[in-house]
Amino acid sequence: MRGFSVLEEHVHSIFDFAECCLFDGDVERKLALTHRAKQILDNGLLKFPVEGDPGLIASTVFPDKPELLMPRDMPRRRLDTMEGKAAFFHALAHIEFVAIYLAWDIIFRFRGLPDEFYRDWLIIADEEAQHFALIRKHLQSLGFDYGDLPAHRGLWSHAEDTADDILARLAVVPRCMEARGLDVTPAMIGKLKTMGDETGVEILTRIYQDEVGHVERGSYWFNLLAKMEGFDPERHYKELILSHYQGKPRGPFNREVRIIAGFSNNEIDWLEERLHE
Repeated sequence: MRGFSVLEEHVHSIFDFAECCLFDGDVERKLALTHRAKQILDNGLLKFPVEGDPGLIASTVFPDKPELLMPRDMPRRRLDTMEGKAAFFHALAHIEFVAIYLAWDIIFRFRGLPDEFYRDWLIIADEEAQHFALIRKHLQSLGFDYGDLPAHRGLWSHAEDTADDILARLAVVPRCMEARGLDVTPAMIGKLKTMGDETGVEILTRIYQDEVGHVERGSYWFNLLAKMEGFDPERHYKELILSHYQGKPRGPFNREVRIIAGFSNNEIDWLEERLHE
């Protein structure tokens, strides 16, 4: 890995930034590099070279903490206890932290795409870093920090499973895993309201609004790239979900918001049918 300071003005390649963010486990440096890359993008100085070998996704470096467990091994806690509330926000912090990796990896791993693709995912990486920082600060107010509790390893496994297929990555990560957040977050916001956690409500509302745009970008690029490769997007989406997602997609589905995020009614109908098979 080629390390560099976030202050080095001569580093303008988006893939240099991606390399350092993916292969350095330091949390603070990852956040700073992500924000610095976005600043350089905004200044019109970021380069998008075509050449380069992303290497093996298994080489990605994560922090030593938190301890990563399989989802089935995660301890169960009630949200109406202090420990449960901390665990809830720690889990959200981990999701947003891994989302930074997911955005950088889709940039780093898949070369030769339009520059706008990389711009979109850098903007998403920057927003995910902002989300993580907001949740982490709230978690710290509860007496915990990111890494103090275990976290699940499930989300990153989907990146590993789709490391060789951009359409599979877009179908499974933004259009399946992240889209699930569009379904469940309104209820989570409602629960926090009943608990009087105004800060938590503000954070989740901000994340929810941004995630609609993230899923929409996933839908946009999936549909465009599928057509460029000669696929019918809706048909290929269903094929990829069946081949790359174990088990049935989880419902119910927030149809109104999923439509805004680029899903078709036909796709949502199919997902609902899958629940009853």
